[in-house]
Amino acid sequence: MQDPNEDTEWNDILRKKGILPPKEIPKDDEEEELALQQQSVVKAYESMTLEELDENEDEFGEDDEAAMEMYRQKRLSEWKASQLKNVFKEVFEINAQDYIKEVNQAGEGIWVVLHLYKQGIPLCTLINQHLSVLARKFQQTKFIKSISTTCIPNYPDRNLPTIFVYYEGEMKAQFIGPLVFGGMNLKVDELEWRLSESGAVKTDLEENPKKQIEDKLMSSIRCSLPTRKDSDSEEEDD
Repeated sequence: MQDPNEDTEWNDILRKKGILPPKEIPKDDEEEELALQQQSVVKAYESMTLEELDENEDEFGEDDEAAMEMYRQKRLSEWKASQLKNVFKEVFEINAQDYIKEVNQAGEGIWVVLHLYKQGIPLCTLINQHLSVLARKFQQTKFIKSISTTCIPNYPDRNLPTIFVYYEGEMKAQFIGPLVFGGMNLKVDELEWRLSESGAVKTDLEENPKKQIEDKLMSSIRCSLPTRKDSDSEEEDD
């Protein structure tokens, strides 16, 4: 009689059809296969991000929970370390030699806000003050400043202040000249809103603070204008 565990093409066909039982695996081979399965599970954990670990949690058994938690904590520690590495907190002064390193090679996922300014221009001084506040609030964004002609030779003073916004070395927005900023009435939350529109910061402001001022201004103008009824009365009096 033919051995059902024998490795033959006919036995393989019978096993596929369910006529023969699955081939018995020697104990040593079974333990080796189990070890390989466990190793493949570990490799799966190691290659997953935090989000992937959470998404695939249901696909692993109870025995895998400890390993999953271990790798989740590992990924969390790595994420925290990367966040701490990209904390800036203040506005840094740069020159032309620093430009490529600090702007073009800022790093993956890094937003850069560059302010070109000159001493003696009040609006430039005001914006530098506002940027110091925003740098402490949005510590993942790199805020830098440079005297305009130091960074860009012959840069015209009429274009100051100037703010360039970069993401991963690519320019995403530019704000050039005093009219863009609204002059010395510029508030820090208005600048925050402007930068949030470019993507440089994630603001918690719900709407443009400038809009509230504009709405009040338009409302006061409308109130001061004579109504049609009042105009008609004035004409009748004449």
